Amino acid sequence: MSLAMRDAFGKKLAELGAVHPELVVLDADVSSSTKSNIFAEKYPDRFFNCGVAEANMAGVAAGLATCGLRPVINAFSIFLSLKATDQIRNDICYNNLPVIIAGSYGGLSDSYDGASHQSITDIAIMRALPNMQVIVPADSNQAELALEYALQQNGPVFIRINRNALPELPGKKDFTEKKVIKCTTGTDITIAANGITASFAMEAFETLKKQGIHAEVFSVPFVKPFDIKPIAASIKKTGKLLCIEEHVLKGGFTGAVCEELMKKKITCEFDAIGIEDTFTETGDYFKLLAAYGLSAGNVVKRVKKLCKNH
Repeated sequence: MSLAMRDAFGKKLAELGAVHPELVVLDADVSSSTKSNIFAEKYPDRFFNCGVAEANMAGVAAGLATCGLRPVINAFSIFLSLKATDQIRNDICYNNLPVIIAGSYGGLSDSYDGASHQSITDIAIMRALPNMQVIVPADSNQAELALEYALQQNGPVFIRINRNALPELPGKKDFTEKKVIKCTTGTDITIAANGITASFAMEAFETLKKQGIHAEVFSVPFVKPFDIKPIAASIKKTGKLLCIEEHVLKGGFTGAVCEELMKKKITCEFDAIGIEDTFTETGDYFKLLAAYGLSAGNVVKRVKKLCKNH
């Protein structure tokens, strides 16, 4: 397991603060959870606790950005994508301001707080906003690289941060250049996995290989901008695609993939794993993921179903 994504992100914020004097960090009174407190301890004059007022925090960040600063706003992803949507849309995106929106506890990772805190619609909301880029890292390395990338952009970037420690994936050098990271080579099926689901895809790959099914696995952290070319090339070889995401299947990563494939008139045998049209429950994170089909075992099952004639 790598360092928990939120811890890696918090440490990277503090590290980058030394080389980016224009970097300022805002938090909605959850800095011990988002780990922005690491930055606050090192740069107290560049840290602003806005209280439990995510919408106001987004407006403050927009104002700071107009003054030449590079704000990073931190809070739980569910509250940034819902409570602050108006300000993110009208203040940040409409003016195309370089604000980094770090949505912590993404997906089901705030598992014990139930449906009110679990963020399963944030990707759909954020990718619909003009000028917004959307990145969903798969591990701590990708989270750090996402922050470095976002600081080089001239407009808003949403980064979805997970609470937990997850296995590190290969392809670190390909993160910003290719935006789609090819983890394995295969000829039987293409697996496009968004965020932390890539670790389940990699685990499933090993099981499938023992059973004679060779999957081509992609970790796809960039939902917007989205590069369909590597996945399209793989589909032309395999003829089958399985998408995986820790998000509702309506409007999220799978939707982005299908939109681009249809534009290119690429068809294939297809399936998707994600959260169906339902609110989620409370429980242990990994047990909860499995309950909604997000597990290596279910990936294997769905791949075998697609490859039934293999």
